[in-house]
Amino acid sequence: MMNASSAPSLSIRPASAEDVPALWQMVRELASYENLLDEVTATPLQMREALFGSSPHAHAILAECGKEPVGMAVFFFSFSTFQARPGLYLEDLYVREAFRRRGYGERMLRYLAKVAVQNGCGRFEWAVLDWNLPAIRFYEKMGAKVLKEWRICRVSGPSLPALPKEMTAGDP
Repeated sequence: MMNASSAPSLSIRPASAEDVPALWQMVRELASYENLLDEVTATPLQMREALFGSSPHAHAILAECGKEPVGMAVFFFSFSTFQARPGLYLEDLYVREAFRRRGYGERMLRYLAKVAVQNGCGRFEWAVLDWNLPAIRFYEKMGAKVLKEWRICRVSGPSLPALPKEMTAGDP
């Protein structure tokens, strides 16, 4: 058993293409925790291309104790027309169950807040499931305001390719 002084310390760094297997596994663990595993259609190859391909759509960070991946976050930059500034949108934050309650999630949020500040962002936003009370309490403790008046709208699956088919002849 390790004592506190010999335990590996947490490090947080930008993820690389070599981290895709660990990121993909943690995405699946997160989806399982949220009872959404059946919605995971991404493959490791698709994740590699989306995060590290020629035109990345998002960024990821990896939290490690020693060389062991213990958490991850995936984020991208959005834009606020009201502020005319970028925002940082946190798509997923995950800490593996065995490593929770050690302050790792807090450290990852603070890391991402620093990324937001360094990039001139006016906002740092994310969504949380309404039943996930431990996460809601954690985020509020960190200073986040849960916006009860906003709802997420989503078009996906077969509805997405069907939507542009309804355009009229004069539309672009």
